[in-house]
Amino acid sequence: MSKPLSVGDSAPNFRAESTAGIIERSDTNGHKMVLFFYPKDNTPGCTTEAQAFQQHQQAFRRADCYLAGVSRDSLSSHVKFSEKLGLKYPLISDPQEQVCQLYDVIRDKKMYGKTVRGIERSTFLIDSNGKIAKVWRGVKVPGHVQEVLQAAQSLA
Repeated sequence: MSKPLSVGDSAPNFRAESTAGIIERSDTNGHKMVLFFYPKDNTPGCTTEAQAFQQHQQAFRRADCYLAGVSRDSLSSHVKFSEKLGLKYPLISDPQEQVCQLYDVIRDKKMYGKTVRGIERSTFLIDSNGKIAKVWRGVKVPGHVQEVLQAAQSLA
């Protein structure tokens, strides 16, 4: 992608496998959507984030907002992770990084002194017209889900 997505841009459409079957971003047109990208199933920060979104899932639904998480993990990993945590929203499997590339979330990161490619924890709030309403990059987990929920509730 030539420039990072910003507020007002059209949210890129995609078609991907998820724990709820095939998902297309355009399926949520007419509703808000939170699309959150996280590095890896079954890691402490990602588990905490997934659980926080689950804790607030009903509030997101009341705000007419769909939730979906995205990582490069396999569908079978997502199914196990989702079942373990009791998640009621889909997790999108993106091992080929197609959705990650569309949303420009792949970054070089330092891990144990080595440079690795990975997902920068990021969240996109998409309005009911399919436009980016808010972008969070380099997310720190504590308090993040509440901030996203407030933003979703404030959208008309």
